[in-house]
Amino acid sequence: MLSSSGDSRDAGDDARVLFVPPAVRIPLAEFSFTFARSGGPGGQNVNKVNSKAVMRWRVFESPSLDERVRVRFVEQNRHRMTDAGDFLLTSQRFRDQPKNIQDCYDKLREMLARAVAQPKRRKATRPTAGSRRRRLTDKRQRSAAKQLRRRPADD
Repeated sequence: MLSSSGDSRDAGDDARVLFVPPAVRIPLAEFSFTFARSGGPGGQNVNKVNSKAVMRWRVFESPSLDERVRVRFVEQNRHRMTDAGDFLLTSQRFRDQPKNIQDCYDKLREMLARAVAQPKRRKATRPTAGSRRRRLTDKRQRSAAKQLRRRPADD
């Protein structure tokens, strides 16, 4: 299932990895899954089948991530981190475990792709002379309009 999309390479069960372009490869053995009952409607299966997938990943112990990517990833997803440093991700979109596991991998791939992308540094800019002039003209006009609303001073 993972290797058919070309996003994960498959060279045996132990060598399976989650591939995030351009260069992040994480062995699937780093992820652990637990399963729970999904919420919401589900008919007869809702109280019997543990189809909700809960992925747990020790991000700080993963040798697969570059330190800069790790820092960005944790910063972007700090609400999903536990106090112990585990990253938690859940999926209950589908009614069977394998599809929810695949959905967790897809969600994680998108999050990692965002963390891998180097943010552009902002160039400091200054207001143009025209924009400064317009701002001050508007400010004078507002001030004049407010002064006209005031009660005349008694002399």
